Amino acid sequence: MTDQNLAESFLADWAIHSQFGAVEGTNGVERQAASAADGEQRKWFAELLESHGFTVQNDAIGNQFGLLELVPGAPYVLTGSHMDSQPTAGRFDGAYGVMASAHACFRVADELRANPERAKFNLAVVNWFNEEGSRFKPSMMGSSVFTDKLALEEALATEDPKGITVRDALDEIGERGDFAGLDVASYAEIHVQQGRSMEEDGVAIGLVNATWAAHKYDFRVKGEQAHSGSTLMVDRRDALLGAARLVVAARELVDEFEPEALHTACGELTVYPNSPVVVASEVRLLLDLRSPSAEVIRAAHERLMAVIERVQREDRVEIEIVAEHSWDQNPYQEEGVALAREVAEDLGLTHDRVMTVAGHDSTNMKDLVPTVMLFVPSVNGVSHNLNEYTRDEDLIAGIDHLTGVIGRLAAGALVD
Repeated sequence: MTDQNLAESFLADWAIHSQFGAVEGTNGVERQAASAADGEQRKWFAELLESHGFTVQNDAIGNQFGLLELVPGAPYVLTGSHMDSQPTAGRFDGAYGVMASAHACFRVADELRANPERAKFNLAVVNWFNEEGSRFKPSMMGSSVFTDKLALEEALATEDPKGITVRDALDEIGERGDFAGLDVASYAEIHVQQGRSMEEDGVAIGLVNATWAAHKYDFRVKGEQAHSGSTLMVDRRDALLGAARLVVAARELVDEFEPEALHTACGELTVYPNSPVVVASEVRLLLDLRSPSAEVIRAAHERLMAVIERVQREDRVEIEIVAEHSWDQNPYQEEGVALAREVAEDLGLTHDRVMTVAGHDSTNMKDLVPTVMLFVPSVNGVSHNLNEYTRDEDLIAGIDHLTGVIGRLAAGALVD
């Protein structure tokens, strides 16, 4: 196939895939993990892989693998991302990485079939389960189980807000399998940037060299249930008020540091009893701090703890940290960055080192095997939004680049 035909083949498949879970009247999708839309896209994707000679297997946490054995008994070069989405989100986040990985592997497979002496490893495409963590927490669940960072039984027992477990949800769509695992030699992932720096700087390929530092919290704010009209203000112990003060404090923390040194968010509130005439007795609140600097994270944490002490005292509520997780700036292997740079130079694609603020499944895989993480530009940096968009030419350039990376990995690059 010519380069034009290869591009058209991807865009045709991409157009079909973008219809799964499509939100009517928009360019976005909703296909949260193990939903009906997720099940539909997985079945279609399996058929696509099988039509190109790949064998499809699911493991016990619902990770979907397309396997192509070119060198019997050899390990696999694994590449992919995730197809689940946030509620009413963009169609590019994660899904582009899976589709790009599949088409890159189709191309590399054809090259290696024509030149079998070049193949040292086999090829595998992965659609990781529940990367987003919107329906089931935590995020990056599938890759966490795969890399033994999260126990399988704990993940399967996790419930969504309606009390449905991961196990039951996967069984409902027929996507919980018994594939025992995979011997992985190296891993590659490509993703839309979810930021605007590459577009602004005219960069076609982002060479991801590190993740930002972060500290994430699950708070429980406890007050006392009361009548919202008749209870005297001085007598109230309003959990929602305490939670609201944390939401405001998180935003105000940003202004205490240099511009763009700190990002904060409160993405989820669960209020009980959530009645219009009742003072809330309990609120669960998810809050996170992110920064390229671990020192900034530590300073922000200390200031947040001081706010919590004040809110507990002044509003007479109790604030408990139910769970928390933190990490410092986390680098990717420089050898992988160098390999990606060489491929970009060979293809004449503009490139630069970039850090990722968002988490990706590659952050788990890089702790296990040599890993290459790549970005393509996002228009205006819009993400987790129905208006998320990446131009066709950037999608195609990313596949061209990923094809070069996977070809080198399959020939033994990054592995002693």
